[in-house]
Amino acid sequence: MQIGKLKLSVVEHGFFALDGGAMFGIIPRNLWQRTNPPDSQNRITLATRGLLIEFDNKKVLVDTGMGQKWDEKSAHIYDVRQETHSTASSLAALGIKPEDITDVFLTHLHFDHTGGSTVTRDGKTEPAFPNAKYHVRKQNFEWGMNPSDRDRGSYIKENFEPLAAEGLLNFTDNDSHFLTPELKIVTLNGHTFGQQVLEISDGNRTIFYCADLIPTAGHLNLAYIMGYDLQPLVTLAEKKELLPRALDDNFYLFLEHDPEGGLIKVKKEKSYVYERVEFI
Repeated sequence: MQIGKLKLSVVEHGFFALDGGAMFGIIPRNLWQRTNPPDSQNRITLATRGLLIEFDNKKVLVDTGMGQKWDEKSAHIYDVRQETHSTASSLAALGIKPEDITDVFLTHLHFDHTGGSTVTRDGKTEPAFPNAKYHVRKQNFEWGMNPSDRDRGSYIKENFEPLAAEGLLNFTDNDSHFLTPELKIVTLNGHTFGQQVLEISDGNRTIFYCADLIPTAGHLNLAYIMGYDLQPLVTLAEKKELLPRALDDNFYLFLEHDPEGGLIKVKKEKSYVYERVEFI
């Protein structure tokens, strides 16, 4: 897809699964299972999907998925599946090598968004994209280094500590343009502190990269908020701000975790509904 001078390509990192109740918070299973059917362990399938944004001499990867650093037990718990889709295979299909990536934009440091930022070689964990700067909100890095007992399991330090050790982290502190006027950083604090996303626009066409504000199309309803969110009422306010804009201004929403596809448009009937859009 082309937005102004930006060439956008989907990067499929693979699939995993999380408990459906945790993914939908207070919403009863008989409602959320209509859009996100669970398996025998009550887990729902989730994609890990990012974007490659190419312009000028830049190749920007937005989020890096689950990565490969999973032991057998953990891979089974999270049902990690990367046989058909992985970061390496998706980038290779686009003609991109890891060393070609100039920038990695990390929405936040949860393991399903930054697991592929590092790799283990010869017993050492090191940056997966050696020529890239990794951009993350300073607030989220500081939280990830000292998370609460509630969300400690979401922050796996081997995914981001080596980046800091190598001096590859760039801290983004304010909502501003990112590298080019077509990319605008938007801060979201409901899911975790210092989540940052991109609003990608050339003035005619706009994609809002939802990250974990709206992880799947099943979460479009205002009240459908993850149990993982640290500030659910803030998430609610953030959705109430975004969805009318998406409707009025005809935004595309990019969904990072929806297993069926990454792009939707919002429509309004009695509540917010969606139509799926091909990424072309």
